[in-house]
Amino acid sequence: MPFTEETFDLWRRRAGFLLAPLVFALLWVAPLVLEPRAHRLAAILGAVVVLWITEAIPMAMTAFLGVAATVLFGVAPAAEAFAPFADPIMFLFVGSFMLARAIFFHGLDRRLALALLSLPGVGTRPARVLGAFALATCLLSMWISNTATVAMMLPIGLSLLHVLEAHRPAPAFASALLFSTSLAAAFGGLATPVGTAPNLIGIGFVRREAGVEVPFFTWMTIGMPASLVLLAITVAWLGGRSRRLAATDGLAARLQTQRREQGPWTRGQLNTAIAFGVTVALWVLPGVVALGWGADHPAYRALQGAVPESVAALLGATLLFVLPTDVRQLRFTLPWEEAVQIDWWIVFLYGGGIALGALAFQTGLAEAIGRGLMGLLGVRSGFSLLFFSTLLAAILSETTSNTASANMVVPVVIALARAADLDVVLPAVGATMGASLGFMLPVSTPCNALVYASGRIPLPTMIRYGLLIDLVGVVVVVALVASIGPLVLGAR
Repeated sequence: MPFTEETFDLWRRRAGFLLAPLVFALLWVAPLVLEPRAHRLAAILGAVVVLWITEAIPMAMTAFLGVAATVLFGVAPAAEAFAPFADPIMFLFVGSFMLARAIFFHGLDRRLALALLSLPGVGTRPARVLGAFALATCLLSMWISNTATVAMMLPIGLSLLHVLEAHRPAPAFASALLFSTSLAAAFGGLATPVGTAPNLIGIGFVRREAGVEVPFFTWMTIGMPASLVLLAITVAWLGGRSRRLAATDGLAARLQTQRREQGPWTRGQLNTAIAFGVTVALWVLPGVVALGWGADHPAYRALQGAVPESVAALLGATLLFVLPTDVRQLRFTLPWEEAVQIDWWIVFLYGGGIALGALAFQTGLAEAIGRGLMGLLGVRSGFSLLFFSTLLAAILSETTSNTASANMVVPVVIALARAADLDVVLPAVGATMGASLGFMLPVSTPCNALVYASGRIPLPTMIRYGLLIDLVGVVVVVALVASIGPLVLGAR
């Protein structure tokens, strides 16, 4: 990144080493009207939030440090404090990450993206290329991490620009195409529970603290419309910047060449597709049964009990180590040395975040925060709380990671809803989705940083585009959660 961005990041991290112990000390001695355990936890959480925002130390280690500190300072015994690290969603993370790793390892994601971009008529006009490119990015990001999706799609986008600009420069279209990569990846992440880490974090908090299950298919009934509506708005807006560009056969020819260079499907790609298909079928099947026969049908309850999302993910991941690519050499679809390259830090961050959130509710700290915010903000209705929750998470995501934003905002929102005697689920879902917004700055998300590092997106352009998409995103999420949520979540 440019020097100014590196300087900002350096000073942000330095500030964390100073502010974290200072906030801890101030909260420790502050005359808070809390029970002793809640008071000590408030000091710990204050320091943890500062370290998450500043990223002074790796975020996963901050989560570990926070949980360890709760044991050290007598907030909870070790067995209770670390219990959430065995939450079933932890294993949903692990299984889905291994499936995503296999998709990336065998190049199945690139094959699918090029297949979509090579459809007849797509490569003849830049506007159609932008639409297909964004759609491919969105579809892939529903199942693999946003950052991995952008890292894979960015070279394809740069290649397309190279062909297009052989005819004449197109800086406006270049900015639109590359920024659409980051935006579409974020929108795709909204569509499924495994699309991005904040989704699983929010679902976990809703299940543990509100006692409400959000099945895979149920989440998709809200997440998929949000994803597609935001994608359509973005493509229509950014696509307008390519209408002046003439059609060119060079784009279609380059896409066809890249597709031919891939050759036929490999055994690894076929095996990965089978494992992925089985997993998705197991994820979606209970919802389809509920849709056809109702949530009270014995078949639905049996499927939900026998094959929850975490078990389905582990079964699918296990297939990667059973389906062979070379029987004689006993080589299987995903080598173990590749499997261990998954994003373990997100798994650990989720465990620490859910542990600290659970302790906040157990000690009464969350309730105290909720009542304090209720009085400060004057929240009186479920819709206003939903809007506030979504907006707060989106704003916080501009300066810290999406996962940290979800870990910090969702438990506070649940506590605020309880304090106001309002529905808990809808604002929690809104905050979870809002955490995936935040597009104004290169430091907002790794995806933004990747596309900004290409040097093709001026900072003022990113801020202008990002601010508008942020505002549109909050409105779309609030509207869909408020309208669809009561129907599928049984919320009031």
